Amino acid sequence: MAGDLELLTVGRISIDLYCEQIGADWDAAESFSKAIGGGPTNVAVAAARLGHRTAVFTKVGEDPFGVVAINELRDFGVDTRFVGVEPGTVTPLAFAVLDPPEDPQLLFRRDPPVPDFQLRPDDVDPGTVADVPILWVTASALSQEPSASTAAGMLQARGRRRHTVLDLDYRPTFWRSREEASARIGAAVAHATIAVGNREECAVAVGTEDPREAAARLRDRGVELAIVKLGGDGVLLSTPHGERLLEPPPIQVVCGLGAGDAFGGALCHGLLSGWPHERTIAFANAAGGIVASRLLCSQAMPYEQEVTELLGIVGGA
Repeated sequence: MAGDLELLTVGRISIDLYCEQIGADWDAAESFSKAIGGGPTNVAVAAARLGHRTAVFTKVGEDPFGVVAINELRDFGVDTRFVGVEPGTVTPLAFAVLDPPEDPQLLFRRDPPVPDFQLRPDDVDPGTVADVPILWVTASALSQEPSASTAAGMLQARGRRRHTVLDLDYRPTFWRSREEASARIGAAVAHATIAVGNREECAVAVGTEDPREAAARLRDRGVELAIVKLGGDGVLLSTPHGERLLEPPPIQVVCGLGAGDAFGGALCHGLLSGWPHERTIAFANAAGGIVASRLLCSQAMPYEQEVTELLGIVGGA
């Protein structure tokens, strides 16, 4: 049951392989570092690093990488009770070259049937879905069946309880068409209390890349807290009390991957701590900045003291 959990994330998992030669393209790549990855997986890891009881609802393949993924989740302190092993499937891989570092090139190896698309309603108990303080669903989970119907059903069953988060996460290669993605993600917005996405993801969900218009459209659909990530320009926060643009901390980017997931885990930390929205987003911005200054995603997730120290340096600058 949900009583011992604070956060349940839903969606993909992978083994990520990052080129260790910063700035190298595919031809120049010589060696890679390995870590677990996937948006909802990283968010669960990030929140666990910040002291919370987290779990991820996903599936791995029936292969050695599946064992690696489950073991790494446990090492990070993430509950694996909802991580299944799908027979006859292979755990996804994601390769990355840091060319350029702030916008790495990705290559997904997700051989069908993809295990994290095989999520079924009976794989998670309804009590957890209804009662966990934060349910975090990634839009990519809506791209294929049976995961799509399962994730949509979880959002509906949740009944828009606070906090129900929809990560607008859009990966074009996961979808048959952009139009299908817009229809499904747009429909899911109607069940969320919080929506988080970048310009393109907002355009897919609500039809505009303009940050303020996107936030307004999300709020018009009943979202209480709309968060539009603007990369180096910061984050636009829209609530019933107005809008605020919060600038990111000054950092040297090593790898842009994972920064958004660190932001997500830190966002959950602020929500669970009962912080004001502006304090939460400032903290999340700093957490994302720390991960952008490091290689890898899951292993780079910061502890609370690291984020607090960065905020102190920025605030005192």
